[in-house]
Amino acid sequence: MAEPVTNGKMMTPDWTKLPEELLQFITDKINCFDVVHARSVSTLWRSTFPYPASLLRSSYSLPTYPVEKEGLCSLQKIPFVLVIVPTPTDDVDESASEFFMGLVGRDESADYMEVPSPLQCSLRVKMEKSDPTLMNMIGSQIVSLGHQYRMVCWDPKGLRTTYVNAAILPLNREGGGRGRGEFVVLRSYWGSLFVLTSAKRKWVRLPGVPSSSCTALVTFRGRFYASFSDKDIYVIHPYSLVAVRLIPPNFTKGSNYLITAGDDELFLVKKIKPITGPVTCRVGRQVGLGWVEVDDLGDRVLFVGKGANVCCSANQLPDGCGVTGNSILLRKQTGDETCFYKYGPPEVPKENVVGEWRSSRKSRVKFLDSQEAFAFRVEF
Repeated sequence: MAEPVTNGKMMTPDWTKLPEELLQFITDKINCFDVVHARSVSTLWRSTFPYPASLLRSSYSLPTYPVEKEGLCSLQKIPFVLVIVPTPTDDVDESASEFFMGLVGRDESADYMEVPSPLQCSLRVKMEKSDPTLMNMIGSQIVSLGHQYRMVCWDPKGLRTTYVNAAILPLNREGGGRGRGEFVVLRSYWGSLFVLTSAKRKWVRLPGVPSSSCTALVTFRGRFYASFSDKDIYVIHPYSLVAVRLIPPNFTKGSNYLITAGDDELFLVKKIKPITGPVTCRVGRQVGLGWVEVDDLGDRVLFVGKGANVCCSANQLPDGCGVTGNSILLRKQTGDETCFYKYGPPEVPKENVVGEWRSSRKSRVKFLDSQEAFAFRVEF
């Protein structure tokens, strides 16, 4: 069909006049981060494009603990992303990329103009001893790393406290739930593991688990997995709430980190820090009630450290960003330099150790001074 012509000029169709249902259909078919970029173009585009539902924070209102009738508490499901920013270096023979990993938020002001265009698609960065700043993310690549949960509590005086180790699983009727909307929540409170079901809505201490502190809590294939400071790891059934201790791997030394790769794999990373010598890792994947040691991660990259135990495929990252698959990055202190870890024989022979994950001395990594994101710079 020919376009309408007025005064000899072809009119440009105003797509913002499309029905809301059609716009929603269109945005559901494209990458959610492309929608965020589109919303940053102008106030009109921002008001026209609906905010991607996949980037919204889900929230469950829950009773507080230990006194259920005092204060407020909610469990928040927050999208977690990786932002890759190409950055030139002073050395013409080298390239660099900066990576920021953190939780997704949005402008909640009444007119959606707390952050003016084009910074409406931005990254909030809080450097030490400075006020938060906004970095324009237009032109950067954004990779979804799933979701993380936060337990947010307010006491009667309005004081807010956020707890990290929390997880939720839905219950369906076939599995023993009473119907739609039923769920069970686990949380770590002062090191102890507590459970709440939507049917009873009361926190109780979970029986059958160690009295030592719970250091990590994840969900995988419809089960809870909890790691404790005594190095034990338990799998917990969401319906019976029975906890079963997993058989320890044949490599027992080191700190435990649990990392899920979607519903494909559950990895256990053991970070080994000897009195003398370099830090190394051993990795296992969950099989049955135990672990099988892993010497090849395929195209996966594991990020290990406080607040960012996640996994992504190197195929999701831009070419030439300095990050390759089959590697591990251990978080270090701000300003420290390291390299990605690769699997290989020990630099110094060790008894009963054929191979381990150790520094590859390729693609230098420097951790940036950011308090609100896992931030690092890769030079290659």
